[in-house]
Amino acid sequence: MSPRSSVHPSGRFVFGLHRPAYGVLNLRANDFPLELGKLADNAPLANQRNFPAGDIEVAAADPIYEIANPLPFRGATFICRSWAEARAENPDRIRLPEPEAVSMSRTLTEAMGEEAAAATFAKLPEPVLLALAATATDPVDLIRLAELSCEFVRDQAGQPTGLRYQRQGERVRPMILRHDLFETVVNNLHLPDLYKLLMVLNPGVQGNSEIVGEYGADGSHVFEYLRANSYIPWGHYAANMAHDAVRYRTADLSAADMTGMRHLYYQRTYARFAELLGLTLPKRRTTLSAAELEELRRQIIAALARPTAGKLPFTASLWGWNYGYDFAASGFRLHASHQQIHQQFALLPGEVEGWYNAATKAEPIPAYGCGDLVADFCQSYCRETGRPFFAAYLEAIRNNERMDGRADREQGLIVYEDEAVILFVPKAQTSQWELQIMTKDEVGNILEADTRTRASLDRALLIGQQTLARLGARMVTSIEFSKRIDSEDHDQRLLYALMPKLPYSMGAFSEAQLRFINGHYPEDFAVACRKAAAGL
Repeated sequence: MSPRSSVHPSGRFVFGLHRPAYGVLNLRANDFPLELGKLADNAPLANQRNFPAGDIEVAAADPIYEIANPLPFRGATFICRSWAEARAENPDRIRLPEPEAVSMSRTLTEAMGEEAAAATFAKLPEPVLLALAATATDPVDLIRLAELSCEFVRDQAGQPTGLRYQRQGERVRPMILRHDLFETVVNNLHLPDLYKLLMVLNPGVQGNSEIVGEYGADGSHVFEYLRANSYIPWGHYAANMAHDAVRYRTADLSAADMTGMRHLYYQRTYARFAELLGLTLPKRRTTLSAAELEELRRQIIAALARPTAGKLPFTASLWGWNYGYDFAASGFRLHASHQQIHQQFALLPGEVEGWYNAATKAEPIPAYGCGDLVADFCQSYCRETGRPFFAAYLEAIRNNERMDGRADREQGLIVYEDEAVILFVPKAQTSQWELQIMTKDEVGNILEADTRTRASLDRALLIGQQTLARLGARMVTSIEFSKRIDSEDHDQRLLYALMPKLPYSMGAFSEAQLRFINGHYPEDFAVACRKAAAGL
């Protein structure tokens, strides 16, 4: 089979098995014998094994599985058999421990008393303060860190009521004294909510981004912010949990919260396409009901089918979700987002102006969208195998067999499914704990997703995120691979990837080459996820 994919057109997964055995020429000139230390019985431990006299024969190193990603532009996954076997014996080991309780204030107070502890706290080195801001669980620590990071306005009783601001030209900015410390402490779950509100959550405290949408129902409250000056050139939107609905953990996220954030994504996307097509627009200063949203979607589908629809400047949607935040004491930011849960979305153009240089214009070039990479591969796969890719992929997921050949262990990759979608562990995970969501019917984007499918997607996203959280994931990046609305491919499915960052697998040279190293079989991770998802 020529496509570089693990999905065989027969509807089965195919993988490679490396059985390493090789010889190594010894080209070392000198020996450097040293005593490294002593064993428990006080016998010396030397390093003579590091300096063999002759050549080396590696008769049988650990076998390594190589699994091409079903979508080959996402690289390949490599699984060391010995690592995976250790976890296969007990999939319950696939989880992260809860963070330990940390209180510098208590430690210092016990050592030197309250007054000296408070004075010493303020003199701690910046890297220590940053480490505390990220890891402390004591609200006393975090309040002290917050007050070191910025200036507060206080009432007569000394309680903070807001931030102190200053004018910088035409802008008004908060008086943040230590930016990294400020950013890190406001993202700590254990900071008291009053400080979260005053420092980062109240509408307007982070800047002048306009609120252009709102969803509130069943105890949930979500704002839609316009990010006009955006890294996405034509602007994007963010559905943020509101200041009166604090959500720093996915465990606290309700079904209504997920419905609200996704509703704002659907509503904004449908409204923008309706505007592009010249349809009657929704009433201003209101939120569409689920029925009104579906009616607008149907009108858009009908308008797109007309010969007079014409070529639209925007032809695809973009959706993403960064959850979690961490900051290393060394100054490296470890994830892109703050923990108050939010999702981002935009529309993507079909093409963009092309230029050879600043003065010479070229033909327009295709604008990038990650779903286009899926579309390109689907065409190639069908052309070379005679089989639609997603039809074969869904069949392969159903027909999955373990790589280790053990019939006494669970074979399934699916964590959850309903009539419209499946939540599953991909055969080739691009992060240690990646999950994916796929539509089962021929739905390739959210314009093709009816009310039932949208509800299924929202439900699967909630289950997927909370499953990962139950296993201990604290930083997760999620993306959507969607089909262009002007595509005639009926096979391409709407696909979501949920990719956690783990403490021991943040990404290095292997990942930069799209070589993803894994320590478990995907089937065993699916077992761990099904157990964690029970009851959601």
